Amino acid sequence: MPKVTALGRPAAEVQDDRLAKPSPKPSAESVPFWAAANRGELMIQRCVTTGRFFFYPRTYSPFVTGGATEWVTVSGRATLYSYIIDFRPPPAFGPGPNVIAVVELAEGPRMMTNLVGVEPDPEQLPLDMALMVEFEPRGEQAVPVFRPVAAQ
Repeated sequence: MPKVTALGRPAAEVQDDRLAKPSPKPSAESVPFWAAANRGELMIQRCVTTGRFFFYPRTYSPFVTGGATEWVTVSGRATLYSYIIDFRPPPAFGPGPNVIAVVELAEGPRMMTNLVGVEPDPEQLPLDMALMVEFEPRGEQAVPVFRPVAAQ
């Protein structure tokens, strides 16, 4: 009989949970972003008045006081702006090391994400490297991550 935890779940299942990357919990402002990610689309907001894109999701435009916003599907193209290599052992963010990056979307805004499909080695991570979005399942939610274009 398998070892069972105090919660009545098999110990192996609990171990898998601890090693899994965390799954986001959408806020009221971010529901459209996460719903799009589950469909395999990258959507960000744009100010209706200025036409400028922005990220992270907000109720109002950061460019116009109380300004209206709209959700727009964007290209998914980006460049590497900055990164760190996270060597913390599990269960911090799943098995590592992980490349935690700030990418600059082709439409202008920057977002924090993970890089996949590239070795966690500074020699393999030149700034301004061309990237493309893909979506990684985490629990019931898909999360946008970026892969070097040459590695696709």
